[in-house]
Amino acid sequence: MPANRDLDPSKPLLACRRRAMDLLAHRDHSRLELTRKLTAREFEPDVIADVLDALESDGLLQDQRFVECFISGRIRKGQGPVRIRAELSQRGIGDGDIVEGLTAITVDWRALAVEVRVKRFGETPPADFKARARQANFLQYRGFEPDQIRAALDMAGDWD
Repeated sequence: MPANRDLDPSKPLLACRRRAMDLLAHRDHSRLELTRKLTAREFEPDVIADVLDALESDGLLQDQRFVECFISGRIRKGQGPVRIRAELSQRGIGDGDIVEGLTAITVDWRALAVEVRVKRFGETPPADFKARARQANFLQYRGFEPDQIRAALDMAGDWD
């Protein structure tokens, strides 16, 4: 049975818009995310496109606002710029919008990397190569760049 079986089939635009609005009420979404979710609920692609176009023209669906909220949320979770870029790209955000969003936000990525390392491993810098490698891998997974990782490990001169 279709996921939208309880909605009036004679009004697919209205049903699709209602579903999109329900999704947007919980959090901002990118256009691609909404497209995927509405497709999963078996709405027709042309209906989805019409609804999303209308939401954009009404100012209810804005990729720029989504990018800002997404980046802020990921920073609060202690993620670095590499991972944030990758996740935004997977959500259908263009490279220009990603760069613009990361540039617009004021964050000291090195300080954030230090904060994330300290929270996970404690104040003491890694004592040996094995500990440094483990902590560097953790920070790399979190999406930090090599210079940010070096700063977090307090070993800027020893990294090469």
